[in-house]
Amino acid sequence: MIVTVTTNPSLDRTISLGEPLRVGQVQPAIGSREDAGGKGINVARVVAAAGHPVIAVLPLDETDPFAAALRSVRLPVRTVRVHGPARANITIADPEGVTTKLNLPGISLADADADALTEAVVETSGGADWLVLAGSLAPGLPADFYVTLIRAVRAAWGDHAPSIAVDTSGAALHAVVAAGVADLIKPNEDELAELAGVALDPGVAVADAVLDVARRLVPEKVAAAFVTLGGDGAVLVTAGGAWHGTPPPTRVRSTVGAGDSSLAGFLLADVAGADPRDRVRGGIRYGSAAASLPGTQAPTPADLSTGDVPVRAVT
Repeated sequence: MIVTVTTNPSLDRTISLGEPLRVGQVQPAIGSREDAGGKGINVARVVAAAGHPVIAVLPLDETDPFAAALRSVRLPVRTVRVHGPARANITIADPEGVTTKLNLPGISLADADADALTEAVVETSGGADWLVLAGSLAPGLPADFYVTLIRAVRAAWGDHAPSIAVDTSGAALHAVVAAGVADLIKPNEDELAELAGVALDPGVAVADAVLDVARRLVPEKVAAAFVTLGGDGAVLVTAGGAWHGTPPPTRVRSTVGAGDSSLAGFLLADVAGADPRDRVRGGIRYGSAAASLPGTQAPTPADLSTGDVPVRAVT
C-alpha cells in the first residue's frame, strides 16, 4: 500500500485558451475543468488508477465543494475534520502547453489540527510500503512539520515503518533534508538548485548539472533523489549510482500534476520490484502521460506512451 499526505489540498481549476495568453487583455477561453488536487492527492489518484492500494490523508471540511470533487474520483481517503474551504488553484493553459498558475494560500491549521493530522498519518501508515509527504504546508503549520510526521511514523512502527518520499519545496524541503530523514526526495531542477544553494552550470547538459548538485546531498542528507526535468526527462541519484532517462515524443497539453504523476509512476515501479532503470522509465512514462492530458487528470496505464524511454547510467 502507498499512503499520501496532503496538508494543503486544492480545487484545481484549469482554463484552456485557443491562443497564447495576452496579459492585461480580455480573451475568450475554449474550455475549463475542475479537479480535486494537491500534490499528495494527485499522486494517490494515479496510484489508484493503476489498481494499486492507496489511501490519501488530508484535512477536509465536509461542507466544502472540494469534498464533492474528491468523492467524484472515488479515492480511498482518511480525512481530518477542519473548518473552512480548501484553496482554489487556477491554471491557464495555452495550445502549446504553456501554463500560468495562481495558487491561493489555503486555510490555516491550528495546533489541534496538526496533532489530529499526525495521529491520522501514523495510524494509516501501518503496513504501508511508502508514505508520500507532498505539496506545500498549510498555513499555520511549522516548516518542520514533515520532519515531525516522519519521526512520529518511525517511532510508532520502527522496523516496519514505510519508506518515506517527500515532494515539496522551500523551507519545508530544507527542513527535511537538514534533518536527514527522507528515503527519497523528488524536486525539479530549480528546486534542487535552490535546496543546495547553487546555480546549475549552464555550460553542461542539464542531467549532468543535476547530478553534480544532487551528489552534494545523496547519500549524506537523503538516501535518493528523483529529479524531474520536464522535457529533459528525469535523473535518479542513489548511493549506488545515477541514471538519466529521456521521455518519448509528447504533445503537451498541461504540465500541472506531471511531476506528481512522475513520482507515482516511480513508486509503482518500485513496489513492483523494478530496478533503478525501470523506476526511472516508470516515472517518465507517467509524467509524460499526465502532460498530454488537460487539467489535472490522473493518467491511467492506458494513457502511457509505448514509445521508447532510453535510460543511461550517468557518471
